[in-house]
Amino acid sequence: MANTLTLTYYRSVIGRSQDQKDTIHSLGFRRLNQTVTKPDNPSVRGMVYKVRHLVRVENADVADDGVDRDEDAQG
Repeated sequence: MANTLTLTYYRSVIGRSQDQKDTIHSLGFRRLNQTVTKPDNPSVRGMVYKVRHLVRVENADVADDGVDRDEDAQG
């Protein structure tokens, strides 16, 4: 799956502003430690940037330079 991001929601939105809560919801998260896969595009990256302290980017299949890091690591 090229051009995808795997995101994990690992910090609570309790005490955070409403726009951060809405962004977490828009990314598809319902509960802590949930993992979702989203397309790697500027819209999703902007949402991730806004809540970067609440989510982890587990896996980016394609790096910015276009080299697939997963295939390089295997062989």
